Amino acid sequence: MLSSRAPSVDLTRTYLMRAIDALASATATYAIPLLVLITTGSTALTGLAFLLEWTPRLAAFAFAGSLVDRWGAGRVFRTSNVVRTAVVALAGAVLLALPSAGAATTGVVLAFGAASGLLAEVSFVAVETLGAEVSRRWGAGAHRVQSVQTGIDHGALLVGPLLGGLLLLAGPTVLLALVAALALTAAATTPRGGTMEDHRPVPSSPLTGWRTLRRTPALAWLVGGLAASNLATGVLQAAAPITIIHRFHYSTAAVGAVWSAAAVVSLLTVWVTRRAIDRWQVWPVGAAAAGVATAACLATALAPGFATYTATVAAVMAGDGALTVVLRTLRSHLIPAQAFGSTLAVTIILVLLPLPLAGALVAAVPAADLPHLLLICAALQGVVLAACFSGLRRHRAACDPPPPSVPSLHTSRPVPADFP
Repeated sequence: MLSSRAPSVDLTRTYLMRAIDALASATATYAIPLLVLITTGSTALTGLAFLLEWTPRLAAFAFAGSLVDRWGAGRVFRTSNVVRTAVVALAGAVLLALPSAGAATTGVVLAFGAASGLLAEVSFVAVETLGAEVSRRWGAGAHRVQSVQTGIDHGALLVGPLLGGLLLLAGPTVLLALVAALALTAAATTPRGGTMEDHRPVPSSPLTGWRTLRRTPALAWLVGGLAASNLATGVLQAAAPITIIHRFHYSTAAVGAVWSAAAVVSLLTVWVTRRAIDRWQVWPVGAAAAGVATAACLATALAPGFATYTATVAAVMAGDGALTVVLRTLRSHLIPAQAFGSTLAVTIILVLLPLPLAGALVAAVPAADLPHLLLICAALQGVVLAACFSGLRRHRAACDPPPPSVPSLHTSRPVPADFP
């Protein structure tokens, strides 16, 4: 019998790497627009900071997967975080020498946001690949690994904005010092030997990932369904401030409260999803989550009051959290290890592309018609997800997990940590 010690050590280390990296990324992501607002007082430049931060993130997926396939996930993760440490340290030193406000200060913050966003996504592709490598060894327990990793990401999204806001009270230099320390710690936790570094460089490109996706019908169905779901969720997120402030006449603080409540519910759903997959397997749980997400999105469009709206938004995010676990679980064993990085990057691009489209739709539609837009997107989501899981049913055998290469998670110790 194989010892579970080495895979368990890899798993624990992967969790640690992911948690530190996710916290660094979430803190920087949400603090940079706030930093621009503090230094300039301009809402237009704050929006520009958000755009400049996310545009390189999407562009990063065009080459991050190829880097991982060619050089190995561990090496790419360590290098990206070392570079991020240097970039953050340089930005902090320059800001310390510049006035607290002015064109030069704003330019440094915007440039830092762009570089930070790009490096965050490169490290994300690398650590996601490491997580998939480890979860494949657990066979039928892969969903447990993926549920913990999803929980880590959601937890970072809760803690990161709070941490960033608090540190900005002490000054930008303190905030950047923490982000640099987190990035350096993430790099230091990456092992220089062992299974995480065992890698054979292979020719790779986005075209390689696209071809792999086309040859994997179950994954293609799932990515299509998640893209449609993200369009509806993106419209909901982009329209939320307008709906809460102008339709329900609540304050901006209520907008944050709604999403905080939804994030907590989504976090709990990730834990429930793991238990559900243990009992009913991946396909039925995914189909149920799709139904919940669609019904909740339709209900959100028709919500008569703020309390109902808050509850339905939480239900939408709960369904989205469960679908994320399903996607990551299936992705971990449907994508061949040799082309995992490039194929992962392609799937992320396809799933994220509807988000800017959602923003454009919300910008083009009058505020009074936003509920109708959300209703249409929710109906489209339902149709596409129904077709998606119908297609997955025809490929249900491909969705079944492979035999584990380590002892069962139910019978051996140590095991992946429960979440939360």
